Amino acid sequence: MRELTKPSSEKCTLAMYINFLLGEPRRGTCNRMSEIMGISHDSINRFLQREEYEGKDIIELVKGKIELEGGTLSVDDTVLEKPYSEETEIIGYYWSGKQKEIVKGINQITLVYTDIKGTTVAVNYRIYNKTEGKTKNDYFIEMLEEVLAEGIKPSYVTGDSWYASQENLKTIRDAGIGFLFGLERNRLCCEEGEKYKQIQRTEVPETGLLVELKGVGEVKVFRMEFKNGFRHYVQYTPDLKSLVNLTYSEFKEVHNQHWQIEQFHRVTKQVCNIEKFQVRTTRAIENHIFCAICSFIKLEFMRVDNIIANWYQVQRNLFNQVIHAFIQASINTEGSFESQLRSLVNA
Repeated sequence: MRELTKPSSEKCTLAMYINFLLGEPRRGTCNRMSEIMGISHDSINRFLQREEYEGKDIIELVKGKIELEGGTLSVDDTVLEKPYSEETEIIGYYWSGKQKEIVKGINQITLVYTDIKGTTVAVNYRIYNKTEGKTKNDYFIEMLEEVLAEGIKPSYVTGDSWYASQENLKTIRDAGIGFLFGLERNRLCCEEGEKYKQIQRTEVPETGLLVELKGVGEVKVFRMEFKNGFRHYVQYTPDLKSLVNLTYSEFKEVHNQHWQIEQFHRVTKQVCNIEKFQVRTTRAIENHIFCAICSFIKLEFMRVDNIIANWYQVQRNLFNQVIHAFIQASINTEGSFESQLRSLVNA
């Protein structure tokens, strides 16, 4: 992150922008912030154009406030929808799991860490940039290596089937870390002494099934039933005895921890204004996204410190006193429309 060598004269700061995103319920734009804070639109735009925040900067904000060992590290991506924006190196067309179709927007790949005390924070992220020639799996491994180098030692890395490639699973296994990933139905596995067959053709009991996943090694397969059928998951632990003894309840516990990354993406969109910007340059967009992720982290630390009960409470309660004062003032004003209502009798 940028370090200051002398006192700053800037009017828009990182802290100001983060809190603006949390406080403004509808429009996280430079114009709206200018109206609220009484500073120029240009000063806000300069802030977004000037800084060079990156995904790896996020971990510096959280390292001293989370337990680095024993948690669950989850990977997933989401589309920040921008249907009216021009296509650029970071704005393009991507599959949206929410819309179940291709939409125009920004593809954000995130690593979210839930520590052993239940604190959930983003620790790294990438914005898909077509000019870099990388895949989402390339970004994932790049981020994973960075957070491991920073001292995070998860018990599990989790993700959906998109990130369950043979190379990814082997990389996690070779790092001595457990994993839990969704699997496509055509992945090949075999029980001891049998031939490889597609996992969809394998009978998996509720207690799980110990198999060899082709190209990866010994793992345990579980499956869950959803509206559209069964989904298969592969779980691994470095200790063979623990792997053999894995139970369905242990699988569900790790699976539930992975769900936190879905919550993260939902809150950054609904509460942190991550999609609601009108800047156009790549740097300004990337800095806005960084600030929105920081906004979520602030909410999570407020929740952990019992300042708020949940991530939605800040915006839900922010205008209560203002609205209450408006209602009371209107009712108590003599000669107002409301005062005429007092004479009406509900027949």
